[in-house]
Amino acid sequence: MARILIGGAGGAPSNNVIRSWRASGDGDHLIGMCSIPSDLLLADVDERHVIPAASEASYMDRLAALVGRTQPDLLHAQHDFEVRRVSRERGRLQALGVRLLLPDAATIEACVDKERSYRVWKDAGLTVPETLPIASPGDLQRAFDELGGRVWLRATEGGGGTGALPTSSLDFARLWIDEHQGWGRFTAAACLTADSVTWLSIWYESRLVVAQARRRRGWSFAGRTLSGVTGITRVGETCSDPEVTEVARAAIAAIDARPHGIFAVDMTYDDRGRPNPTEINIGRFFTTVHFFTAAGVNFPKIYRDLALDGRLPSLARTINPLPDGLLWIRGMDVEPLLTTVAALATLEARG
Repeated sequence: MARILIGGAGGAPSNNVIRSWRASGDGDHLIGMCSIPSDLLLADVDERHVIPAASEASYMDRLAALVGRTQPDLLHAQHDFEVRRVSRERGRLQALGVRLLLPDAATIEACVDKERSYRVWKDAGLTVPETLPIASPGDLQRAFDELGGRVWLRATEGGGGTGALPTSSLDFARLWIDEHQGWGRFTAAACLTADSVTWLSIWYESRLVVAQARRRRGWSFAGRTLSGVTGITRVGETCSDPEVTEVARAAIAAIDARPHGIFAVDMTYDDRGRPNPTEINIGRFFTTVHFFTAAGVNFPKIYRDLALDGRLPSLARTINPLPDGLLWIRGMDVEPLLTTVAALATLEARG
């Protein structure tokens, strides 16, 4: 039995990791920390601790004190900004005796900054949507001139479609960036299709341990956003495609020659049907990781075993070990449902 400290406990991204650890049967002592007390009450953990947000100056001192007091064997975070803050202070934390399973600090910095990762991929010759930094109204005008009159705006940092807006209106785009105080913190990219896929992988000292692709069949609450993107997958589907694997591995290799830890490569298809890497969720699992656990491959357990003692899993296949066509259907205030494409098609045929 290990003692594991998890950040963001009570929020959906962390709760699905916690559910996976509970499902493993390892009986670990889980220590939850979060900056939102009401969220913390929703976490299935053995201890609960309120801590400042990772963006706060006092976060690191409070975290170090918590680690010293609770003595966890492993620390894991499920939010980009917390992953980055922990990475930047990894030496101080490891000196307290807690283990981390994180990529190099430079890798995390490159992945959290979407503009930086885009430049790396562009220089490496990967197919990516043409993207321009937007520091001024002049940059925005140039983006509309060069990207075909319709652009995809988004913040360079943050998940869940932060600041995302597809628009053909220069005036609207200018007002949008003004409203988000986004000059110097936004990019404009050529618009891709609505189809996307994620390749979730765990690496250990350059070795690919496990990877699984998941196609997104829709966003929850998409009609309530201007972009149609919420970061909340409504229906996910297991899939396997050699091109997706090839692009994901190339995107990772361009960022890090010796990957270590969690790399979740998000890709969106262009109008030629090619998957374009758009970001890597680094050092953390995507929110619906419990989908894979329920389907039979527990990624958080694999991660836990690697972090604590370097133990490798026994899998029939390293890449896409789950069968194609499994669905994970989610909604508000209901348990997610594991089913199949065939079962859903049968129901749709009755309509």
